[in-house]
Amino acid sequence: MSEAPVIGVLALQGDVREHLIALAAADAVARPVRRPGELAEVDGLVLPGGESTTISKLAVLFGVMEPLRARVRAGMPVYGTCAGMILLADKILDPRAGQETVGGIDMIVRRNAFGRQNESFEAAVDVKGVEGDPVEGVFIRAPWVESVGAGAEVLAEHDGHIVAVRQGNALATSFHPELTGDHRVHRLFTDMVRADRAAESL
Repeated sequence: MSEAPVIGVLALQGDVREHLIALAAADAVARPVRRPGELAEVDGLVLPGGESTTISKLAVLFGVMEPLRARVRAGMPVYGTCAGMILLADKILDPRAGQETVGGIDMIVRRNAFGRQNESFEAAVDVKGVEGDPVEGVFIRAPWVESVGAGAEVLAEHDGHIVAVRQGNALATSFHPELTGDHRVHRLFTDMVRADRAAESL
């Protein structure tokens, strides 16, 4: 087995600890990332759930937004859950004032599309690329994808709405797999990082 990939979790706001645990369970070396120097040391990055506007503003404040955009453009594997999905969208349908995105996936996302906090729910989701039973998706003030461009692949839908998308080395889900104890989506992402690292070493 090749050396475990080093995967960061953007640790500015949101459910960082749960992602670190899930990544470690998926055979990655998991690290919190707050600063550009820490970003430079990882092979891939998770953008966690939380509040997308707050995360984007803190990313600018900590000086990590521009280097993050540059690395995503250069092909660094990145995985966004919930708010992280919004950050990876090239366009937000209803952005809040001052909200920025990292971009990387040709999709239009609607914030809080599945309702408010008290309308949170769980649902079984069939995710393309994840073998076995459906993934138990935890939807908390979750976005959905209104539409995708030609370069983006839809991996899952729920109730007629797109909830998981991949474009190249960028992966995004509306739901929170890190909250369920099922680490298969994190393993899918870890495998993406491992494949990217192998390709770079050729």
